[in-house]
Amino acid sequence: MLQKIDKRIFTTLFFSLFASVTGVGIVVPLLPVYAHDLGAGGLYIGFIFGAFSLSRTVFIPYFGRMSDKKGRKPYIVAGLLGYALISIAFIFSKSVDSLIAIRFLQGIASAMLMPVVQAYVGDITPVGREGFTMGMFNIAVFLGLSAGPLIGGIVNDRLSLDAAFIAMGLLAFFGFLLSFFMLPSKKSEQVICKPRQPVEWKLILKDRMILGLIIFRFAYTTCIGIIWGFMPVFMATEFGFSSSLIGVLVMLGVFTSGVLQIPSGFIADRVNKRNMVAAGGFITGAAIFYFAFAGNFSQLFVANLVFGIGGGISTPALMAIAVLKGRATDSMGSVMGLMTFAHSFGMLAGSIFAGIMMDMMMLRQAFSYGALIMVSGTLLFVFVSGNRLTEKVF
Repeated sequence: MLQKIDKRIFTTLFFSLFASVTGVGIVVPLLPVYAHDLGAGGLYIGFIFGAFSLSRTVFIPYFGRMSDKKGRKPYIVAGLLGYALISIAFIFSKSVDSLIAIRFLQGIASAMLMPVVQAYVGDITPVGREGFTMGMFNIAVFLGLSAGPLIGGIVNDRLSLDAAFIAMGLLAFFGFLLSFFMLPSKKSEQVICKPRQPVEWKLILKDRMILGLIIFRFAYTTCIGIIWGFMPVFMATEFGFSSSLIGVLVMLGVFTSGVLQIPSGFIADRVNKRNMVAAGGFITGAAIFYFAFAGNFSQLFVANLVFGIGGGISTPALMAIAVLKGRATDSMGSVMGLMTFAHSFGMLAGSIFAGIMMDMMMLRQAFSYGALIMVSGTLLFVFVSGNRLTEKVF
């Protein structure tokens, strides 16, 4: 008989994360253009996006590991409240330096939230349904990030940028209230009740499959850092698109990935997960390469659509493997922390790299190099993880 998931916990985590991610997504298409209007060049725009990823990268392993020892709820609640308070600071930011500082603090709040929420979901995931459960939960992230840019573009066009920042803060505060009142006490969490201690870092990092997951995640999010950080500037300067139209294009790729999460997760529970990750990686590489040659709205539309398909295929399988590894080592928070660490480091690398390309060469070239990084990362994932390290090991 299949184990049943705790619907109350899953639903609370789903909507808390959806609200906070939607709020962050609201400002994704707005910050690059806003910073550009303040006089920031490509490198400084990269710093604004990179500051968020830098602080997340530094603090994620710590918070993920601590949640394995101290419980999940305290970090989730603190992270959501931090998101809400920091969001309001954007309203008072009138310089590039202050934007960088605020994004750095926002990254710390995110480090408390993302790996710990994913670890909590991994704790309650039924055996044999890892792909489906993580795919279903990933919808909160993908739909939040797809709805956010669309809402942000519309709010900015019809109201103001400050209104978009307020909306971001209110959504995060809603997630805080939901988690604070609906999640059970940390004393009842599975991670607290387990008699075993988490496996040591050095043993986790020696696992070839986990190393392969980290490499792939880094390559994929490097491409996301390039697209999210600089595609709005690219579309505004080269094509003259409005904020709303930019929001639609940014939304498209994320929304496509979100739609594919459940069917791809269902498939991932029944086929070789490693092969699914690789297939999605090669599709993603082809999509970002096409960005370098896009010359109109239709071609940008296709590139975003295919990019979303690649992520929609690979992400549920990748996260399912991470759940299996976290369960096997009693270190779900640590493993999810490594996944989010790779995510943040990739976003940092992508945004800084694209900023340098914008200042020194042509922004279009960043997409070509991004495709090379994605394909190389996928090949390294296949090589490092090894044919013998498939899901049968678990």
